Amino acid sequence: MELSCCIWALSGSEEEVLTKIANAGFRHIDLQPFVFIPEDIQPRIHHLNLQVSCLAASFGIPEGVALDSEDALSTDQALTYTQKALEYGKNLGANVAYLVPGADGSADALSRYAHSYTTLADQASALGIKLCIEHFPGSAFPTASATLNFIRGIDHPNLYLLLDIGHTQISNEDPAEVITSAGPKLGYVHLDDNDGQGDLHWSLTDGVQTENSLRQTFEALQKIQYNGPVSLELSAKLANPLEALIRSRELVLNIAPIS
Repeated sequence: MELSCCIWALSGSEEEVLTKIANAGFRHIDLQPFVFIPEDIQPRIHHLNLQVSCLAASFGIPEGVALDSEDALSTDQALTYTQKALEYGKNLGANVAYLVPGADGSADALSRYAHSYTTLADQASALGIKLCIEHFPGSAFPTASATLNFIRGIDHPNLYLLLDIGHTQISNEDPAEVITSAGPKLGYVHLDDNDGQGDLHWSLTDGVQTENSLRQTFEALQKIQYNGPVSLELSAKLANPLEALIRSRELVLNIAPIS
């Protein structure tokens, strides 16, 4: 396994953010689409010995369009945006991307999602990118188990679960059990903590999470022979996000076989 870092935890110029992350010991990063100009930032990423692990492909999707829209034009616009985002991620070296669903969990909306996700999974496959769906409390996919059921129902070879352990704390799911259930359909992992109610993205073990529960999560990852990245997704609103990233990184390195 490799430890990555969602760079949106930090603010500042491209140069400042990437340098701080590299100096903190990270070698893998997660990006949002169209934040950097690939031709400008690629040399800096390589100079700092960084590698892009994952792209938040649905971040920044234009207002008023959606992958589950009842309006075909809106859906087409959402697909076009996300397809361009996947190409952007490929140009920066990402081999995983993920989508965050909207709020409508009706049967009709899920059917529309199935069509859009199949289209995007096909394109991602052609680009050599593993496509994941993130479960999100209050969304069309509020639990990890419901998201897995949806993924298995579509049965696309390039559609996977992104497990966010902070979200499982809100939905009262055991991340170790989710990992075991997902098996080869686990595509990516977000690490964060909260108070069990809000999606706060605190530093690890600052909320309801314990070192023991975190250890059990990594033991489950080892049992299914998960060899992809795990990524710290912390909030930019923390008092000291960089310190929180460093502290969380050290905790992970102390309990898990991370490269």
